[in-house]
Amino acid sequence: MVSTAGRRQDGVSLGRLAEIAEERTGGAEELLFEGRVESAAARFAQARRFGAGLRALGLRDGDRVVVHMANCPEVISTYHGVWRAGGVVTPVLFLLDEPELSRVIADSGARFVVTTPDFLAKTRAAARACPDVRAVILADAAGHPGAGHADDADRPSSAGHSGDAGRPGGAGGLGGVDHPDTRSTGAGQERGGPPVVRFDEVAGGEEGPLSSVGPDDMAALLYTGGTTGRARGVVLSHDALSAGGYGAAAGAEDEGLVGLLPLPLSHVYGLTISVMALHARKPGPSVLMRWFDPRGWLELVAEHRVNVSALVPSMIAQLLAEPLHLYDMSSLGRLVSGGAPLPRETALEWGRRLPGVELVEGYGCTESAGIIATTPPGAARLGSVGRAAPGARVRVELSDGTPALPGQDGEICVRGPMMMSGYWRDEAATGLALRDGWLHTGDIGRVDADGYLFVVDRMKDLIIRGGVNVYPRDVEDGLLGHPDVAACGVVGRPSPRHGEEVVAFVQLAPGGTACAEELVRWSRARLGPLRYPREVHLVEALPVTSTLKTDRRALRSLLAAPTARHASTARHASTVGQASTSTSPDSDLV
Repeated sequence: MVSTAGRRQDGVSLGRLAEIAEERTGGAEELLFEGRVESAAARFAQARRFGAGLRALGLRDGDRVVVHMANCPEVISTYHGVWRAGGVVTPVLFLLDEPELSRVIADSGARFVVTTPDFLAKTRAAARACPDVRAVILADAAGHPGAGHADDADRPSSAGHSGDAGRPGGAGGLGGVDHPDTRSTGAGQERGGPPVVRFDEVAGGEEGPLSSVGPDDMAALLYTGGTTGRARGVVLSHDALSAGGYGAAAGAEDEGLVGLLPLPLSHVYGLTISVMALHARKPGPSVLMRWFDPRGWLELVAEHRVNVSALVPSMIAQLLAEPLHLYDMSSLGRLVSGGAPLPRETALEWGRRLPGVELVEGYGCTESAGIIATTPPGAARLGSVGRAAPGARVRVELSDGTPALPGQDGEICVRGPMMMSGYWRDEAATGLALRDGWLHTGDIGRVDADGYLFVVDRMKDLIIRGGVNVYPRDVEDGLLGHPDVAACGVVGRPSPRHGEEVVAFVQLAPGGTACAEELVRWSRARLGPLRYPREVHLVEALPVTSTLKTDRRALRSLLAAPTARHASTARHASTVGQASTSTSPDSDLV
């Protein structure tokens, strides 16, 4: 999104990198948020004071600070303040429920938790069972929904956008995810929990000295989305986050562009964005959304003449469901998709409806500080996530450990300064992921003769039917070509005859009338006899993770449950649990 200031400034902590960035740019770039306009210089100054306040409260080098907030400028100030003070940021998505939040606080051994009034009751309740927590820090009471009413019964609302459209889980919210109940349980008023200290009081003193932590020390502890099991903590050093931010900044050639930031700053991408500007030669203004809603995003593009933004595929699909012709998007030149594979049909529809807006993909994972491959402007290839990011080496490895040839499928591996240090307190998992200097991502992909990387699927999601590899993403792309299909997820079911059977869960588009049998026939004609799903279940909504990826574990759980248990979630109960093989005999199949 921005041009870099030349060679990456390695060998320094993120606190020192922020000082260098302010010296270079003057801190004049602006952050716009719900009517507020703040300069980078003001945020840096606030971060320096906040870091000094944390040290006064007892923060020591390496102490973890859980950050439990929706997007706001204070998130960025908190990150930089913690880094300057020598602490470790542990961001968590505000959608986490109390037990999940408590597990993260306990597992990380956090000393402080930073939150906002709308999540105070939940945060205090989650922290009560965690003896390491010294205090809960309450940020920005004047600027958050429900400010000054930390224990009222109102859920947060999106400032500037009325009704449910601005609420997570409301119409147009975060991919249809139900917002957890953030209403008070009375926990914030009970005795025995950690004390609450106001953010402005912590940041109200003098600035303190820069911590002596180095580039190899831990800067962030991020918990993975947990799509394949309970979330694990990923340890990222100062240098890894710096390399991730530099790789993201170097993926674009223009400078001074207006960017729109709708993705959660609690995600690894948010950390990357927070660091990316520190490498910029001439960073432009940024517009920050508290959370994504499609109409709000479109309105902000028009209002602020936004040039570039980044979204996940489910958000792009929501935009395509809106009447785009009613909004002025003439300023938008580039949209970056990441976080999950972009369905081919989504990319093609975007190109048909908005041919003047370049849609490109990037690729990374939490373990690589969010960056592995990027697509520079004008270099997109349909289906590709780009080429290796600056500083990264990418190779595809066959099952025997040898490098794959161009066009061959194998496991995507990466090495470079953006690699994680390891998994938090899990040497066994670290040893499996980091081997011979390479990070093994667990993703299947291929590299073409020109160095473009194509991500095929997750290794753990691969379906082997009768000895044939079936990639769920390929099946999903085929189903998404049907006009009645809004979203779908594909998993394997154990089969005594074929080893595994291909099963699809389909969410119909509004007004869609296709039945399961029709979708089976469609898939067979489109995908051929080896890959099409033998079962199709119609559901009201696909389950997704906190990062808006299809939750395949939840889909497998539906298959494992008795038919009656999950029939209630079906649009047509008769199709749930019903194998649609009557329309597709197996006589011609292995």
